Amino acid sequence: MRKRFKKSFFSNGLRLTLGAAICSMMLAPLPAAAQQKFVSIGTGGVTGVYYAAGGAICRLVNKDRAEHGVRCSVESTGGSVFNVNTIKAGELDLGVVQSDVGYNAYNGEGQFKDAGAYKKLRSVFSIHPEPFTVVVGKDSGVEKFEDLKGKRFNVGNPGSGTRASMEQLLAAMGTDNSFFSLASELRPDEHGQALCDGKIDGFFYGVGHPSANIQDPTTTCGAKIVSLTGEAVDSLVEKYPYYAKVNIPGGLYPNNPDDIPTYGVLATFVTSEDTDEAVVYEVVKSVFNNFEDFKRLHPALGHLVKEDMVKNGLSAPLHPGAEKFFKEQGLL
Repeated sequence: MRKRFKKSFFSNGLRLTLGAAICSMMLAPLPAAAQQKFVSIGTGGVTGVYYAAGGAICRLVNKDRAEHGVRCSVESTGGSVFNVNTIKAGELDLGVVQSDVGYNAYNGEGQFKDAGAYKKLRSVFSIHPEPFTVVVGKDSGVEKFEDLKGKRFNVGNPGSGTRASMEQLLAAMGTDNSFFSLASELRPDEHGQALCDGKIDGFFYGVGHPSANIQDPTTTCGAKIVSLTGEAVDSLVEKYPYYAKVNIPGGLYPNNPDDIPTYGVLATFVTSEDTDEAVVYEVVKSVFNNFEDFKRLHPALGHLVKEDMVKNGLSAPLHPGAEKFFKEQGLL
């Protein structure tokens, strides 16, 4: 009896010891590289440059995820305004946002006036310039934006930076969507086909060039890009620091041989103050340490300059994780 008790005691003791060891191993902190952290990037429509830029960032982050433990996913969204609101709600970690939308969000202006200033918004870096692009049917008779009065025009989908900028331009002209006979709200992946099908006479789109959403209608149905200039544009550029006059290069798209004057913003990469500093640092490091690869991932990224990306178009303070990396690299 005693022998059996003794044997049982040591057997149970061994099991307890092994069990405790296994539990302690399970509870012990994992090496940093093994601690996976997941981040999501909000972009825009799947055929737009935002989605491509977000995908390029995630591709570079995921390439070295075994080392830093950050895993990145890109999400197609409604665009800039949606991205800001979803970051604010804690449902996205980072997002691509027009510089004017970021400015309005941080300062509680424009489309964010009712919601109030979002002071936790933080800049990570700026990306590509986004000229506002007005595309019309080849037989529309439209030569400039003012000619679109009474026409069927796509003003952009709700929640997009394009839509917000369109409304601001119309307000500067002293008008609103009633300027058009029809103000449609199609997404970027829909407006080119609608133009070629004769359902609309033109569309407005803030985008980095070249863009598939401009390439398709100019190739398929001979659509043309018209200038966007005048007193309203002059007043906006003078009033707001995030705007600048630019040209869309001639010959970039079929049937559009000449430079087209317009104005525009910058696409910026943003996050929340609450996003982990180490995570933002690794995301920025992945892009800037693989900078030539990043530039090759989309034509709109091909002319980026590191020194410009850390300052141009940033409408909110830098996130500490981004600031730390830029200072280490001598960019700040």
